[in-house]
Amino acid sequence: MIRERAYNGIPGLPVLLVLLLADAALVWMLVMNIREENGPEIVFAAVMIALVTFLCAGLFMVNPNEGKVLQLFGEYKGTAKLHGLRWANPFLTKKKVSLRVRNFESSHLKVNDIDGNPIEIAAVVVWKVFETAEAIFEVDDYEHYVKVQSEAALRNLATSYAYDAHDDAQVSLRGHTSAVADHLKREIHDRLVKAGVEVIEARLSHLAYAPEIAQAMLQRQQAGAIIAARQRIVEGAVGMVEMALDMLSKKSIIQLDEERKAAMVSNLLVVLCGDRNTQPVINTGTIYQ
Repeated sequence: MIRERAYNGIPGLPVLLVLLLADAALVWMLVMNIREENGPEIVFAAVMIALVTFLCAGLFMVNPNEGKVLQLFGEYKGTAKLHGLRWANPFLTKKKVSLRVRNFESSHLKVNDIDGNPIEIAAVVVWKVFETAEAIFEVDDYEHYVKVQSEAALRNLATSYAYDAHDDAQVSLRGHTSAVADHLKREIHDRLVKAGVEVIEARLSHLAYAPEIAQAMLQRQQAGAIIAARQRIVEGAVGMVEMALDMLSKKSIIQLDEERKAAMVSNLLVVLCGDRNTQPVINTGTIYQ
């Protein structure tokens, strides 16, 4: 694995001034030798002008949040990150790598969740290059690599969770966005770190059932929500009935035998669990003979 190392060259502005002065002096020398028709001096001045011009090819600009990967005949020499005008060996090839923070939004992917339900899902990934050598030499095209691996991680994430769950202990794509986003970030980062890419943030940008089952899943979701709500209501009603019986017994307000307790429990459960307003009934008799 090729690791990044610093190779910033030397400041380019002093080199540029020296080269310009040398070029001007050599041009003046060439003109004077042409006037005097001094053949050897003319050839020397021309060669030196060509050499100074070639040395100017070693000048390169590094912008803020940018790196230049330097290679000499295929061998990695280092990365220049000091912004400004720099100068290095003219034979070095210089490839620009942006170190800025970038966004990538995946396409809408159709996958199956852990329950086998087809869903549509998409994500936004915020990333940047932190290791220029790995980004250039470990993968063929690091930008394309980010897109492919991000979508692969998103597919794997979708198959690990259910779209929705009424149990709070079960993590779902719709109900636990923070946990899902953290999982997605970790999985994408594990895939991209070998390419010298750091994942800053990853989150879902689109989540929906596939169109062909959207209506059926909506009805199923509503039915599940109703069942979950009814379970919660029944649990609360049983607790309230138990509390009422305990308070009546402790305060000795009324003594109830088992049959009257059963009748009271039945009436309270009907009132508390019913989905309609209760109708008062005046009892003018007794259940006893």
